[in-house]
This record gives sequence, C-alpha cells and structure tokens, in this order.
Amino acid sequence: MFIVGFWLCIAAGMMVLLVGAVNSQGHKTCKGFSIRLKGNSDQWFLDKKDIAALLITQGGGITGREIKSFDLRRMENQLKNNVWVKDAELFFDNSHVLQVRVEERIPVARLFTTTGNSFYIDSSGERLPLSDKFSTRLPVFTGFPSEKDNVQHTDSILVRNIVNISNYLAQDSFWMAQISQVDITPDDTFEMIPVVGRHVIDFGDGTDYDKKFKRLFLFYQQVLSKTGMDVYERLNVQYARQVIGVKK
Repeated sequence: MFIVGFWLCIAAGMMVLLVGAVNSQGHKTCKGFSIRLKGNSDQWFLDKKDIAALLITQGGGITGREIKSFDLRRMENQLKNNVWVKDAELFFDNSHVLQVRVEERIPVARLFTTTGNSFYIDSSGERLPLSDKFSTRLPVFTGFPSEKDNVQHTDSILVRNIVNISNYLAQDSFWMAQISQVDITPDDTFEMIPVVGRHVIDFGDGTDYDKKFKRLFLFYQQVLSKTGMDVYERLNVQYARQVIGVKK
C-alpha cells in the first residue's frame, strides 16, 4: 500500500506541474511569426506578404497577443480557403514564434473552355484563376466542355487525361516546344497542333499516352525527317503499335 500511495503522489505531482506549465505557456505572448512556403520556387503565385496579410486579416493582431488566444485550427482552415493554398500548418515554437507552413498549389495546365474562358488546373484537377502577377508557360488545352468552378467532378476521366498528358509534355523538352496546343474534341479525345509542320495529330483519348508519344517521336525521326514535315495532313497514333499518316 505504501508503494502504491508513493506512486500516486508522484503522479499527482507531475500532473500539477504539467497543468502549471500549460497555464504558464498560455499566458506567454506571441513574439512574431515566420512563414515558409512550399511549392514551385521559380514562380510563386502567393508570396509571404500575401500570407501575412491573410494571417492579420483572419487572425487579428499577431505579435503581442497571448498564445492561448490563438485558434490555430481555425486559422489553418481559413488559410486553406484561399484557392492557391493546398495545405497549411500553424504552430508555436519554443521561442513563442508562430511558425506558418503553407504549401502552394502548382498549376500543370492552362484550359480554355468552349466559350473562351481560361484558367489553370493543378495535378488534382483543382481550378485555379489566372494570375495578375505573371503568366506561367504551361501546356494549353482548348475546348474544355464545362464552365463549372469545380472541374474535378465535371468529368474525372477527362481531367485526369489532361493532367497526365500535360505532365508528360512539361517534362519532355522536345514535345513542350513542338506542341502549340491540344484541342479537346466533343467526344473527349485530343487533337494536337504542332509548331513545326502543317499536320494535325489525332491522339485519341489519354490511354497509353506515353506509348503514343514514343511512337510519334519515332515517326518523326524515321519518316518525317526524310519526307519533310508538311507531307502529311494528319498523323493518327490512337491505335496500338502503329502510326497512320494521311497525306494531303
């Protein structure tokens, strides 16, 4: 019984110390904030000034406030309401400085709708507005069939195909330079307009997109390099293991 009572006393004492420490921490004041952005470091659609303005607007004054008065979860959610914020994490460090970690959405394609409106999408299909700060060089898709703000659920297969094709183009310097735009047809297939050559590339849907680009590249190397880029009117790569050239 003595041993049990001894450990109960220790546990109670530790609880008192812990509660005291928490209360003491809560009465500490915020010494300032530090912002760290994660995303494409070459092109920030948000900058630290934007984040600071959001913090001050949504959280009131920052520096000098008691730490216990901060609702960090609410502030995180309010930051995430900004369309360019993919994720946000806020916490206080041991120096009572509010650490702000923000992950920015990265656009992967620029879309034009059938009515001419234009916007970006990121890798998850989230619709992003054009920026007043600068225009980023991305694969361009025309003829997108929906004006809805949430393109993720407009046609998930079409959006996923756009993201896959756009990522492939962006990572391949030859195709990024050669394809001026990708037209979306009414049946959700793709026609590509090259920079060099007067042909149209019938790409089909997004199935096996990487294999299609490889077949097309071989056709460029082995055929068009000898015949010239303007001999064919259309190049069809939508069928497995072949490229069909239609002459003018």
